[in-house]
Amino acid sequence: MSLFDAVDPVDAAHSAGATSSANATHSAGPAHAAGAASSAGAVGRADAGPVSPLAARLRPMNLDEVVGQRHLLGPGSPLRRLVEGGGTTSVILWGPPGTGKTTLAHIVSRSTGQRFRELSAVTAGVKDVRAVIEGARTTRSMSGARTVLFIDEVHRFTRTQQDALLPAVEHGWVTLVAATTENPFFSVVSPLLSRSLLLTLEPLTDDDIRGVLDRALTDPRGYGGRVELTAGARDHVVRLAGGDARRALTVLEAGAEAVLAGLDTGAAAVLDVDLLERAVNRAAVRYDRSGDQHYDVTSAFIKSMRGGDADAALHYLARMLEAGEDPRFVARRMVILASEDVGMADPGALSVAVAAAQALDLVGLPEARLALAQAAIHLALAPKSNAVIRAIDAATADVRAGRAGPVPPHLRDAHYPGAARAGSGAGYRYPHDDPAGVLRQQYPPDGLTGADYYQPGDHGFERRAAQRLRDLRAAVRGEPPAASPNS
Repeated sequence: MSLFDAVDPVDAAHSAGATSSANATHSAGPAHAAGAASSAGAVGRADAGPVSPLAARLRPMNLDEVVGQRHLLGPGSPLRRLVEGGGTTSVILWGPPGTGKTTLAHIVSRSTGQRFRELSAVTAGVKDVRAVIEGARTTRSMSGARTVLFIDEVHRFTRTQQDALLPAVEHGWVTLVAATTENPFFSVVSPLLSRSLLLTLEPLTDDDIRGVLDRALTDPRGYGGRVELTAGARDHVVRLAGGDARRALTVLEAGAEAVLAGLDTGAAAVLDVDLLERAVNRAAVRYDRSGDQHYDVTSAFIKSMRGGDADAALHYLARMLEAGEDPRFVARRMVILASEDVGMADPGALSVAVAAAQALDLVGLPEARLALAQAAIHLALAPKSNAVIRAIDAATADVRAGRAGPVPPHLRDAHYPGAARAGSGAGYRYPHDDPAGVLRQQYPPDGLTGADYYQPGDHGFERRAAQRLRDLRAAVRGEPPAASPNS
């Protein structure tokens, strides 16, 4: 019996209220007749029994059924060639839960005609890895058949376990298909990464998720027309899914089974928002990622941080995340605000915002919500200044107005042959030669000497930066030191 005969463990990385998220790349098309649970296995997948979860029953059987990841499945692509039996390149599938990593591996197992073995990094050890590799070597030497080795959650392997794979991949004893939800540049050893092709899976779009739901509602393997989903309930499932098809199907299954359990007649069951909320214990957030709510809540989030209300900022952050807003969009807005509204009043704010964005990329949701919340609080509490954006806007205005004269000769590049004859670099004064580390010297083009673009405020670090700026301008321009406005 293949390991694929067992129902795949549900990914516990999500805490969406439902048991898990629903597996990934499903086809857009119809789904299953819920009333006949005993026939679900007969008309569905051979390895999905009559009591298998909806996501397992609807797992795509071939690449033509797959929804999403078109960028990886085009003609001649490494993944398609591997599925069709013509590829031998090892691949690492990197993407968030529910985007199709395990599904693609299952399709490979059925389509290649090659010997297929699967290991889970959660339970396998070095001994298991070496046993599979030895079996692959024996098979290769005796029959010439290649072995495809699928390792799920490869980031859970220790360095020693990953190193054990290197000879097999290097010599072609196995074609490795490894799946990970973690950034492989941090979680996979470099030698293994360099011997494999990294394929990045993207979260499914809202339209992809709607296609998965349509299939689940109409396909004999799903609910076969026995359940209808109202427009509001459909939108709620799409929001909760967040690009994860497994999660979408898990949520749909919870609601559909609940409504079918209370149905006494053979009429179609209608699943609305109220029933769905009760089934998954998750209130529908009134939020449209492409409508007014998206812009209104985003605006309120930014203005709350700018205005120093950390509590309001956290409310709007939670509202966006619960509604399925792209967390990368939220992170980008905080990075922008860190420079636009905090700036040099707290120079560390930008590092905090960037770190939150990187943490999101590294660990993903739901855990990354902590880093996003920390950044939102930091930005709300930080002293504020818009001097940075005013400075770059003023400089940009001068450039657009044509005030962009030649670079002064002493600042020009003097490292190329003939630079000396052209006078480039002649007369440049090296600041480190002066004990103060700063010398009188013209830096802007003629016509812009004395242009003061940066005008620091009086909050946070800029209070000290202002005096430093006055001293530097006086030294560079050869002017008397300017007095502090507060002196």
